[in-house]
Amino acid sequence: MRFDILTIFPDFFTSPLNQSILGKAIGKKLIEVCIHNIRDFALDKHKTTDDYPYGGGKGMVMKAEPIVRAVESVKGSLNPNAKVILTTPQGRQFDQQMARELAASSGLLILCGRYEGVDERVKELVVDDEVSVGDYILTGGEIPAMIIIDAVSRLIPGVLGSDMSAEDDSFSPSGISRGLLEYPQYTRPEAFRGNNVPEILLSGNHREIKTWRRMESIKRTLNKRPDLLEKIQLTEEEKTQFGIK
Repeated sequence: MRFDILTIFPDFFTSPLNQSILGKAIGKKLIEVCIHNIRDFALDKHKTTDDYPYGGGKGMVMKAEPIVRAVESVKGSLNPNAKVILTTPQGRQFDQQMARELAASSGLLILCGRYEGVDERVKELVVDDEVSVGDYILTGGEIPAMIIIDAVSRLIPGVLGSDMSAEDDSFSPSGISRGLLEYPQYTRPEAFRGNNVPEILLSGNHREIKTWRRMESIKRTLNKRPDLLEKIQLTEEEKTQFGIK
């Protein structure tokens, strides 16, 4: 899968894209991430990408011309079927369901917003979807872009060491958790500072381990994110066990 990123700070992505799973996925050509400097598409000699807002107000607004030219250039020859995403606090909230939706795309072009936002005409002319990573304000869209790349990439076949890794994650619609928070995980040593690994995990009984993990996922979700249970179909037995109506 190909990601094209439009930003005025291209160096921001150098280190994250060379690390860990993403770096290996790029090395194996499972994903491709191309960074484009919006300033390269500016029309004046100073490579201006922002200006004062019409009507007055604080801050600056990203100009329409360089962004639209950048999008048209990328879609014209490099990633013609890419879905164009603008990172903005006003967008749809990014979650695992959206990550799966985007992973099914032919390609993604992510526009990193900055300052007070982008000229509204950018949204009208070239943006397919607006995406927010949460109800808080960041200095720019580069961190949200990395979040989207990371979450979407790990759903691409072969990116993770095992497809089961993604299936059993929190919020996964399949696997043991099925949209719940993930169950507790343990590794060696068996005993550490008076805390022991639960006996069930040492039993070798995979059916009972699966049941234990499912129950632990429900318990953890009930304690930490009870709002998620509104979207989860539990069995009557599970509801009774945890006192859920």
